[in-house]
Amino acid sequence: MTADNFDAVLFVSFGGPEKREDVIPFLENVLRGKPVPRERLLEVAEHYYHFGGVSPINAQCRELIDALRKELDSHGISLPIYWGNRNWDPLLPGTIRQMKADGIRRPLIYITSGFSCYSGCRQYRENVAAALQEADATEMEIGKIRVFYNHPDFVSVLTESVDRSIQSLADQSSDNAHSDVFVAFTAHSIPLSMSSTSDYEKQLLETCRLIAENLQLPADRWKLVFQSRSGRPQDPWLEPDICDFLRSLATAGTRKVVISPVGFLSDHMEVLYDLDDEAKKCCDSLGMKMSRAATPGAHPKFVSMIRKLIQERISDGPRECIGQYGPNHDVCPTDCCPAPPRPPMTSAGRPPGT
Repeated sequence: MTADNFDAVLFVSFGGPEKREDVIPFLENVLRGKPVPRERLLEVAEHYYHFGGVSPINAQCRELIDALRKELDSHGISLPIYWGNRNWDPLLPGTIRQMKADGIRRPLIYITSGFSCYSGCRQYRENVAAALQEADATEMEIGKIRVFYNHPDFVSVLTESVDRSIQSLADQSSDNAHSDVFVAFTAHSIPLSMSSTSDYEKQLLETCRLIAENLQLPADRWKLVFQSRSGRPQDPWLEPDICDFLRSLATAGTRKVVISPVGFLSDHMEVLYDLDDEAKKCCDSLGMKMSRAATPGAHPKFVSMIRKLIQERISDGPRECIGQYGPNHDVCPTDCCPAPPRPPMTSAGRPPGT
């Protein structure tokens, strides 16, 4: 198969430090132009130092790109794959320069986010536009893969991981393995000023509902909650917070909980620190057993989904989706996901939803 409309795939991600010495320069990149106190930067740096100063996000991008390269080759799709980050090497302007030197004219971008909000979509498109200017490559025409919160392959991968975690905790003597396990789906909290102008929460709830439906979870055995809140305490953000919710579950008598980071595509810093560390400690203190469900990462079905999303753009293929809503738009409307009054920062220094 040849690509008549697009001549490359561009992975667009956030980036992250890969050694201790990278952490402060990386966070200074993240915070450039933002009125964030130095002590907040140093607080976030400690989260990275807790893991040796290494964010797993770049390694996971490499793994996913390698897997997608093989997947595209196996289906006769001969598009080169490039990769550029917002805040750390490989940075977008350098990647765009290389693409221009290679003669690329119409790349199709894959943003490492499955849900719509300013920080998870529009801001990345703004980053690409700025990189095109910086690289003197404004003649490039950029396409975008649609968000895939309701793609059947995405939902299937998440269903599989949640079910595996449920089975690890469930009372196998029970006729219903799910009966004594609660599933808490988590995503980045974002300011209400951002969520009110996007479909972020609606899309997340639909993904959770589809997973719960697949697993036949009763409505009172699952809930979408949030994590990684930052910003001023007086500013309203999406709630409840995961650890606050765990305390309420324990008070109500729940003793087994699966935490599924449904808003995350890979096990990067917020998953490692906010869930595997902080939420786990919270569960231990409450006497609750916890299993954290896997993120999609480079799961073969997730990789296959990305290939299908590319195919539907280069050859007008079928637009798969399930649930209450149709496939999301390919071209974002001009008023889609506008910027909030003040850009937020998550606990690991990354934008929500990525």
